[in-house]
Amino acid sequence: MKKILLQLFFICPFAYLPACKLKAQDSSRIQISLLTCTPGDELYSTFGHSALRLIDSTQQKDVVFNYGTFDFDDPDFYAKFVKGKLMYFVSNEYFNDFKQEYQSWNRGITEQIINLAQEEKLSIKKFLINNLKEENKYYKYDFVFDNCTTRLRDIIVANKKEKPIFKNVMPPTTTFRNAIHEYLNKSDKEWDKLGIDILLGSPLDAKMSTTQQQFLPDNLMTAFDSSSNLVLSSTNLYPIQKQTGSKSWFNPLIVFSLLLLFIVLLDFSKNKIADKFLKAFDFILFFVTGALGILLLFMWFGTGHNMCKNNYNLFWAWPTHFIIAFFIGSKKIWVKKYFLIVIIGLLLLLAAWFF
Repeated sequence: MKKILLQLFFICPFAYLPACKLKAQDSSRIQISLLTCTPGDELYSTFGHSALRLIDSTQQKDVVFNYGTFDFDDPDFYAKFVKGKLMYFVSNEYFNDFKQEYQSWNRGITEQIINLAQEEKLSIKKFLINNLKEENKYYKYDFVFDNCTTRLRDIIVANKKEKPIFKNVMPPTTTFRNAIHEYLNKSDKEWDKLGIDILLGSPLDAKMSTTQQQFLPDNLMTAFDSSSNLVLSSTNLYPIQKQTGSKSWFNPLIVFSLLLLFIVLLDFSKNKIADKFLKAFDFILFFVTGALGILLLFMWFGTGHNMCKNNYNLFWAWPTHFIIAFFIGSKKIWVKKYFLIVIIGLLLLLAAWFF
Protein backbone atom coordinates (compact mmCIF):
# COMPACT_ATOMS: atom_id res chain seq x y z
CA MET A 1 0.00 0.00 0.00
CA LYS A 2 2.82 2.35 0.88
CA LYS A 3 4.49 1.53 -2.41
CA ILE A 4 1.35 2.41 -4.36
CA LEU A 5 0.94 5.70 -2.49
CA LEU A 6 4.57 6.53 -3.16
CA GLN A 7 4.14 5.89 -6.88
CA LEU A 8 1.03 8.05 -6.98
CA PHE A 9 2.92 10.81 -5.17
CA PHE A 10 5.54 10.90 -7.92
CA ILE A 11 3.30 10.18 -10.94
CA CYS A 12 0.35 12.58 -10.26
CA PRO A 13 2.34 15.83 -10.33
CA PHE A 14 3.86 14.87 -13.71
CA ALA A 15 0.47 13.82 -15.04
CA TYR A 16 -0.88 17.23 -14.03
CA LEU A 17 1.97 19.20 -15.61
CA PRO A 18 0.72 19.13 -19.26
CA ALA A 19 -2.67 20.44 -18.17
CA CYS A 20 -1.01 23.20 -16.17
CA LYS A 21 1.22 24.05 -19.10
CA LEU A 22 -1.71 24.28 -21.54
CA LYS A 23 -3.59 26.49 -19.13
CA ALA A 24 -0.57 28.74 -18.70
CA GLN A 25 0.01 29.05 -22.43
CA ASP A 26 -2.34 32.03 -22.63
CA SER A 27 -2.73 34.04 -19.46
CA SER A 28 -2.97 37.36 -21.31
CA ARG A 29 -6.79 37.46 -21.16
CA ILE A 30 -6.70 39.24 -24.52
CA GLN A 31 -9.07 38.60 -27.41
CA ILE A 32 -8.54 40.03 -30.89
CA SER A 33 -11.20 39.87 -33.56
CA LEU A 34 -11.86 41.16 -37.06
CA LEU A 35 -15.01 43.27 -37.45
CA THR A 36 -16.59 43.40 -40.90
CA CYS A 37 -19.31 46.00 -41.46
CA THR A 38 -21.93 45.77 -44.18
CA PRO A 39 -22.07 48.43 -46.94
CA GLY A 40 -23.79 51.77 -46.38
CA ASP A 41 -25.78 54.14 -48.57
CA GLU A 42 -23.04 56.68 -49.34
CA LEU A 43 -20.44 56.00 -52.05
CA TYR A 44 -17.54 55.93 -49.58
CA SER A 45 -19.35 53.24 -47.57
CA THR A 46 -20.60 51.19 -50.54
CA PHE A 47 -17.85 48.59 -50.16
CA GLY A 48 -18.21 48.05 -46.40
CA HIS A 49 -15.63 48.55 -43.68
CA SER A 50 -13.23 46.57 -41.49
CA ALA A 51 -11.77 47.18 -38.04
CA LEU A 52 -9.94 45.30 -35.28
CA ARG A 53 -11.49 44.75 -31.86
CA LEU A 54 -9.23 44.22 -28.88
CA ILE A 55 -10.63 43.04 -25.55
CA ASP A 56 -8.19 43.13 -22.61
CA SER A 57 -9.95 41.74 -19.53
CA THR A 58 -7.04 42.52 -17.23
CA GLN A 59 -7.33 46.23 -18.02
CA GLN A 60 -11.14 46.23 -18.45
CA LYS A 61 -10.78 47.53 -22.01
CA ASP A 62 -12.85 46.83 -25.12
CA VAL A 63 -11.67 49.05 -27.96
CA VAL A 64 -11.83 49.16 -31.76
CA PHE A 65 -8.89 50.17 -33.96
CA ASN A 66 -9.97 51.86 -37.18
CA TYR A 67 -7.56 52.51 -40.09
CA GLY A 68 -10.16 54.34 -42.19
CA THR A 69 -9.94 57.72 -40.44
CA PHE A 70 -9.08 61.03 -42.10
CA ASP A 71 -9.23 64.68 -41.10
CA PHE A 72 -12.14 66.27 -42.96
CA ASP A 73 -11.35 69.63 -41.32
CA ASP A 74 -7.95 69.82 -43.02
CA PRO A 75 -7.95 73.15 -44.95
CA ASP A 76 -6.27 71.37 -47.89
CA PHE A 77 -8.60 68.36 -47.70
CA TYR A 78 -10.00 68.54 -51.24
CA ALA A 79 -6.65 69.38 -52.86
CA LYS A 80 -4.96 66.46 -51.09
CA PHE A 81 -7.85 64.14 -51.90
CA VAL A 82 -7.78 64.94 -55.63
CA LYS A 83 -3.99 64.67 -55.83
CA GLY A 84 -3.97 61.35 -53.97
CA LYS A 85 -1.97 62.78 -51.09
CA LEU A 86 -4.61 62.63 -48.37
CA MET A 87 -3.16 60.89 -45.32
CA TYR A 88 -5.34 58.42 -43.44
CA PHE A 89 -4.61 57.39 -39.87
CA VAL A 90 -5.47 54.82 -37.23
CA SER A 91 -7.85 55.82 -34.46
CA ASN A 92 -9.49 53.97 -31.59
CA GLU A 93 -12.81 54.14 -29.79
CA TYR A 94 -14.82 52.09 -27.34
CA PHE A 95 -16.54 49.11 -28.95
CA ASN A 96 -20.00 50.09 -27.67
CA ASP A 97 -19.68 53.51 -29.34
CA PHE A 98 -18.55 51.87 -32.57
CA LYS A 99 -21.43 49.38 -32.50
CA GLN A 100 -24.08 52.00 -31.72
CA GLU A 101 -22.83 54.17 -34.57
CA TYR A 102 -23.17 51.37 -37.12
CA GLN A 103 -26.54 50.33 -35.71
CA SER A 104 -27.79 53.89 -36.21
CA TRP A 105 -26.82 53.55 -39.89
CA ASN A 106 -28.52 50.13 -40.14
CA ARG A 107 -25.20 48.51 -40.97
CA GLY A 108 -24.47 45.04 -39.63
CA ILE A 109 -21.25 43.85 -38.00
CA THR A 110 -19.79 40.36 -38.19
CA GLU A 111 -17.12 39.47 -35.63
CA GLN A 112 -14.47 36.81 -36.27
CA ILE A 113 -12.39 35.92 -33.22
CA ILE A 114 -8.85 35.27 -34.44
CA ASN A 115 -6.96 32.19 -33.28
CA LEU A 116 -3.79 33.62 -31.75
CA ALA A 117 -1.26 32.46 -29.20
CA GLN A 118 -0.51 34.62 -26.17
CA GLU A 119 2.74 35.90 -27.64
CA GLU A 120 0.97 36.81 -30.91
CA LYS A 121 -1.80 38.67 -29.08
CA LEU A 122 0.68 40.67 -27.02
CA SER A 123 2.67 41.47 -30.16
CA ILE A 124 -0.42 42.76 -32.00
CA LYS A 125 -1.52 44.78 -28.97
CA LYS A 126 1.92 46.36 -28.68
CA PHE A 127 1.94 47.16 -32.41
CA LEU A 128 -1.53 48.78 -32.32
CA ILE A 129 -0.72 50.93 -29.28
CA ASN A 130 2.57 52.00 -30.84
CA ASN A 131 0.77 52.74 -34.11
CA LEU A 132 -1.54 55.19 -32.31
CA LYS A 133 1.37 57.52 -31.59
CA GLU A 134 1.32 60.77 -33.54
CA GLU A 135 4.53 59.95 -35.39
CA ASN A 136 3.31 56.49 -36.43
CA LYS A 137 -0.43 56.67 -37.08
CA TYR A 138 -0.48 58.26 -40.56
CA TYR A 139 -0.22 56.37 -43.84
CA LYS A 140 -0.84 57.09 -47.52
CA TYR A 141 -4.17 55.51 -48.32
CA ASP A 142 -4.66 53.52 -51.51
CA PHE A 143 -8.20 52.27 -52.22
CA VAL A 144 -7.00 48.97 -53.69
CA PHE A 145 -3.51 48.19 -52.37
CA ASP A 146 -3.31 49.82 -48.94
CA ASN A 147 -6.61 50.57 -47.25
CA CYS A 148 -8.41 50.15 -43.93
CA THR A 149 -8.99 46.45 -44.70
CA THR A 150 -5.63 45.33 -46.11
CA ARG A 151 -3.85 46.99 -43.16
CA LEU A 152 -5.65 44.70 -40.72
CA ARG A 153 -4.77 41.57 -42.69
CA ASP A 154 -1.11 42.64 -42.86
CA ILE A 155 -1.00 43.24 -39.08
CA ILE A 156 -2.42 39.81 -38.28
CA VAL A 157 -0.30 37.94 -40.85
CA ALA A 158 2.90 39.75 -39.82
CA ASN A 159 2.42 38.80 -36.16
CA LYS A 160 1.42 35.18 -36.67
CA LYS A 161 4.28 32.70 -36.51
CA GLU A 162 2.42 30.14 -38.62
CA LYS A 163 1.47 32.13 -41.70
CA PRO A 164 -2.13 31.51 -42.84
CA ILE A 165 -2.77 30.17 -46.33
CA PHE A 166 -5.67 31.87 -48.07
CA LYS A 167 -7.89 30.65 -50.90
CA ASN A 168 -9.44 32.62 -53.75
CA VAL A 169 -12.80 34.04 -52.73
CA MET A 170 -13.62 35.19 -56.28
CA PRO A 171 -12.92 33.52 -59.64
CA PRO A 172 -9.22 33.96 -60.59
CA THR A 173 -10.23 35.82 -63.77
CA THR A 174 -12.00 38.57 -61.77
CA THR A 175 -10.58 42.07 -62.24
CA PHE A 176 -10.63 44.98 -59.81
CA ARG A 177 -13.24 46.64 -62.02
CA ASN A 178 -15.46 43.52 -61.96
CA ALA A 179 -15.32 43.44 -58.17
CA ILE A 180 -16.14 47.15 -57.84
CA HIS A 181 -19.00 46.86 -60.35
CA GLU A 182 -20.51 44.03 -58.32
CA TYR A 183 -20.99 46.33 -55.32
CA LEU A 184 -22.12 49.35 -57.35
CA ASN A 185 -24.71 47.21 -59.19
CA LYS A 186 -26.13 45.92 -55.91
CA SER A 187 -26.56 49.44 -54.56
CA ASP A 188 -27.92 50.81 -57.86
CA LYS A 189 -25.13 53.38 -58.19
CA GLU A 190 -25.03 53.49 -61.99
CA TRP A 191 -23.86 57.11 -62.21
CA ASP A 192 -21.06 56.47 -59.72
CA LYS A 193 -20.07 53.43 -61.79
CA LEU A 194 -19.90 55.59 -64.91
CA GLY A 195 -17.71 58.14 -63.13
CA ILE A 196 -15.36 55.44 -61.84
CA ASP A 197 -15.13 53.81 -65.28
CA ILE A 198 -14.20 57.15 -66.86
CA LEU A 199 -11.71 58.35 -64.23
CA LEU A 200 -9.90 55.08 -63.51
CA GLY A 201 -7.60 53.59 -66.13
CA SER A 202 -6.43 50.20 -67.32
CA PRO A 203 -4.75 49.13 -64.02
CA LEU A 204 -8.31 48.57 -62.78
CA ASP A 205 -8.69 45.85 -65.41
CA ALA A 206 -5.87 43.72 -64.02
CA LYS A 207 -6.81 40.27 -62.72
CA MET A 208 -6.61 40.11 -58.93
CA SER A 209 -4.29 37.76 -57.09
CA THR A 210 -5.54 35.86 -54.03
CA THR A 211 -4.35 38.54 -51.62
CA GLN A 212 -5.43 41.43 -53.86
CA GLN A 213 -9.00 40.17 -53.70
CA GLN A 214 -8.91 40.95 -50.00
CA PHE A 215 -9.02 44.73 -50.48
CA LEU A 216 -12.79 44.41 -50.02
CA PRO A 217 -14.01 43.82 -46.42
CA ASP A 218 -16.39 40.99 -47.34
CA ASN A 219 -13.64 39.24 -49.28
CA LEU A 220 -11.22 39.46 -46.36
CA MET A 221 -13.83 38.04 -44.00
CA THR A 222 -14.46 35.12 -46.39
CA ALA A 223 -10.72 34.61 -46.89
CA PHE A 224 -10.19 34.40 -43.12
CA ASP A 225 -12.89 31.72 -42.93
CA SER A 226 -11.23 29.82 -45.79
CA SER A 227 -7.90 29.64 -43.95
CA SER A 228 -7.71 26.67 -41.60
CA ASN A 229 -7.41 27.41 -37.87
CA LEU A 230 -7.34 31.19 -38.30
CA VAL A 231 -10.87 31.91 -37.04
CA LEU A 232 -12.04 30.48 -33.73
CA SER A 233 -15.64 31.61 -34.11
CA SER A 234 -17.78 33.93 -36.20
CA THR A 235 -20.79 35.87 -34.90
CA ASN A 236 -23.28 38.26 -36.45
CA LEU A 237 -23.47 40.82 -33.65
CA TYR A 238 -26.94 42.07 -34.53
CA PRO A 239 -29.49 41.64 -37.34
CA ILE A 240 -30.11 44.49 -39.77
CA GLN A 241 -33.29 45.49 -41.55
CA LYS A 242 -32.71 44.69 -45.20
CA GLN A 243 -34.19 47.32 -47.45
CA THR A 244 -35.29 46.32 -50.92
CA GLY A 245 -36.05 48.95 -53.52
CA SER A 246 -36.66 49.05 -57.23
CA LYS A 247 -33.87 50.20 -59.51
CA SER A 248 -34.05 53.76 -60.74
CA TRP A 249 -34.85 54.34 -64.41
CA PHE A 250 -32.65 57.45 -64.24
CA ASN A 251 -29.43 55.74 -65.28
CA PRO A 252 -26.75 56.61 -67.88
CA LEU A 253 -27.95 54.12 -70.50
CA ILE A 254 -31.51 55.44 -70.61
CA VAL A 255 -30.57 59.12 -70.24
CA PHE A 256 -27.93 59.11 -72.99
CA SER A 257 -30.09 56.94 -75.27
CA LEU A 258 -32.94 59.44 -74.99
CA LEU A 259 -30.51 62.30 -75.56
CA LEU A 260 -29.16 60.59 -78.67
CA LEU A 261 -32.67 60.05 -80.02
CA PHE A 262 -33.58 63.67 -79.33
CA ILE A 263 -30.46 65.02 -81.11
CA VAL A 264 -31.01 62.73 -84.13
CA LEU A 265 -34.61 63.92 -84.46
CA LEU A 266 -33.52 67.56 -84.22
CA ASP A 267 -30.87 66.92 -86.85
CA PHE A 268 -33.60 66.07 -89.39
CA SER A 269 -35.46 69.25 -88.58
CA LYS A 270 -34.94 72.34 -90.73
CA ASN A 271 -36.20 74.67 -88.02
CA LYS A 272 -33.88 77.61 -87.25
CA ILE A 273 -34.40 77.21 -83.51
CA ALA A 274 -33.38 73.55 -83.77
CA ASP A 275 -30.30 74.59 -85.76
CA LYS A 276 -29.25 77.08 -83.08
CA PHE A 277 -29.86 74.48 -80.39
CA LEU A 278 -27.68 71.92 -82.20
CA LYS A 279 -24.83 74.42 -82.55
CA ALA A 280 -25.05 75.20 -78.84
CA PHE A 281 -25.17 71.48 -78.08
CA ASP A 282 -22.07 70.86 -80.25
CA PHE A 283 -20.20 73.55 -78.35
CA ILE A 284 -21.18 72.07 -74.97
CA LEU A 285 -20.37 68.52 -76.13
CA PHE A 286 -16.85 69.36 -77.34
CA PHE A 287 -16.14 71.74 -74.47
CA VAL A 288 -17.15 69.19 -71.79
CA THR A 289 -15.40 66.30 -73.57
CA GLY A 290 -12.20 68.36 -73.89
CA ALA A 291 -12.38 69.44 -70.24
CA LEU A 292 -12.82 65.78 -69.31
CA GLY A 293 -9.75 64.85 -71.36
CA ILE A 294 -7.70 67.50 -69.52
CA LEU A 295 -8.95 66.10 -66.20
CA LEU A 296 -7.95 62.56 -67.23
CA LEU A 297 -4.45 63.76 -68.15
CA PHE A 298 -4.17 65.55 -64.81
CA MET A 299 -5.32 62.47 -62.88
CA TRP A 300 -2.79 60.37 -64.80
CA PHE A 301 0.30 62.57 -64.59
CA GLY A 302 -0.51 65.12 -61.88
CA THR A 303 -1.71 62.93 -59.01
CA GLY A 304 -0.61 59.93 -56.98
CA HIS A 305 -3.64 57.81 -57.91
CA ASN A 306 -2.07 54.72 -59.48
CA MET A 307 -5.43 53.47 -60.77
CA CYS A 308 -5.84 56.63 -62.90
CA LYS A 309 -2.84 55.82 -65.10
CA ASN A 310 -3.06 54.47 -68.70
CA ASN A 311 -6.59 55.75 -69.19
CA TYR A 312 -7.84 54.64 -72.60
CA ASN A 313 -10.83 56.98 -72.40
CA LEU A 314 -8.46 59.59 -73.80
CA PHE A 315 -9.02 57.92 -77.18
CA TRP A 316 -12.43 59.64 -77.28
CA ALA A 317 -12.05 62.42 -74.67
CA TRP A 318 -9.48 64.47 -76.58
CA PRO A 319 -8.15 67.41 -74.54
CA THR A 320 -7.93 69.44 -77.78
CA HIS A 321 -11.74 69.41 -78.00
CA PHE A 322 -11.68 72.03 -75.25
CA ILE A 323 -10.17 74.52 -77.72
CA ILE A 324 -11.97 73.38 -80.89
CA ALA A 325 -15.31 73.95 -79.13
CA PHE A 326 -14.83 77.68 -79.75
CA PHE A 327 -14.42 77.06 -83.52
CA ILE A 328 -17.53 74.91 -84.01
CA GLY A 329 -19.06 77.26 -86.59
CA SER A 330 -15.77 78.10 -88.34
CA LYS A 331 -15.32 77.21 -92.01
CA LYS A 332 -11.52 77.32 -91.89
CA ILE A 333 -9.75 74.42 -93.60
CA TRP A 334 -7.79 73.36 -90.50
CA VAL A 335 -11.06 73.13 -88.53
CA LYS A 336 -12.64 70.91 -91.20
CA LYS A 337 -9.53 68.71 -91.24
CA TYR A 338 -9.67 68.45 -87.44
CA PHE A 339 -13.27 67.21 -87.51
CA LEU A 340 -12.39 64.74 -90.29
CA ILE A 341 -9.62 63.32 -88.08
CA VAL A 342 -12.09 63.15 -85.19
CA ILE A 343 -14.59 61.18 -87.29
CA ILE A 344 -11.94 58.72 -88.49
CA GLY A 345 -10.54 58.34 -84.97
CA LEU A 346 -13.95 57.64 -83.43
CA LEU A 347 -14.86 55.12 -86.14
CA LEU A 348 -11.58 53.27 -85.55
CA LEU A 349 -12.22 53.35 -81.80
CA LEU A 350 -15.72 51.98 -82.30
CA ALA A 351 -14.35 49.15 -84.47
CA ALA A 352 -11.65 48.32 -81.89
CA TRP A 353 -13.91 48.69 -78.82
CA PHE A 354 -14.38 44.94 -78.42
CA PHE A 355 -10.63 44.43 -78.06
